[in-house]
Amino acid sequence: MKLWLLTAALLFSCAYATAQSPARKPCEDLKADITKKLEAKGVMNYSLDIVDKGKESPDAKVVGTCDGGTKSIVYTRGSAPSETKPADAKKQ
Repeated sequence: MKLWLLTAALLFSCAYATAQSPARKPCEDLKADITKKLEAKGVMNYSLDIVDKGKESPDAKVVGTCDGGTKSIVYTRGSAPSETKPADAKKQ
């Protein structure tokens, strides 16, 4: 009986621990979701960047975390998204 209780307690604690672990959503997927929401609201002239957690710049706002909380997605106003900049514009 003690063995059964010990086994049940161990299984319960393992199940509880895995349910509490943060979801590991890929950063690119979360960034795409945030981009869709911003564009649906008509937001223009911004950039979203993926940075390591704790290395955000002070003028940027953290709008999401990804990869199990190891990275942050930061929003910066006033600059165009890096994906939409044409390659030729950088050369001029």
